[in-house]
Amino acid sequence: MTAYRYLSTGTIEIKHSQFPRRSLLPLGRDYLWQIESGVVRTSTWLEDGTNVTLGLWGAGDVVSRVLSKADPYQIECLTAVEATLLPVDRWYQVNDALIKHIQQFQEFLEILHCRSVETSLLRLLIWLANKFGQEVERGQRIELRLTHQELSEIIGTTRVTVTRLLKDFENQGIIERLPRKFIVLHDKSPFWHYEI
Repeated sequence: MTAYRYLSTGTIEIKHSQFPRRSLLPLGRDYLWQIESGVVRTSTWLEDGTNVTLGLWGAGDVVSRVLSKADPYQIECLTAVEATLLPVDRWYQVNDALIKHIQQFQEFLEILHCRSVETSLLRLLIWLANKFGQEVERGQRIELRLTHQELSEIIGTTRVTVTRLLKDFENQGIIERLPRKFIVLHDKSPFWHYEI
């Protein structure tokens, strides 16, 4: 069930909508969705049926069919979502969000192009903690509930590999698992940084 609320801005009406978890946002080439609350996943799939996650987007982010050349393309709600539909003549209002979209997409590509699956998953967890996390005493708690299958689809591996790696991370003290949530611990620094 989608609830709509309209705000009149002269001759253009801006539509506020609510979408339940697992629903799809409508696609169009003449508008953007600005996420007010909740999390969506943009994705496509390959000829063999493999799901390819293009990004995870939360409050303040913009998503739209017009921002991707992927075909097919969908915007799926991973949580309950509130979003504002912005027609083409209002896009100037979200220039900062569009720049952020490009930057976030590049961060996402960097995570996906790590040489090892272990590094890719760990960097994804740190990214999720920074984007969707909440500061707690021991670190950052990831508030977004993702299944092992969804995590595996994001980094292009198998669910079994993700399950094994999460267990390894927990044994190493890098993460702490709570029911349906992860805590990425601050006192563990799994990456070496250097400058040339």
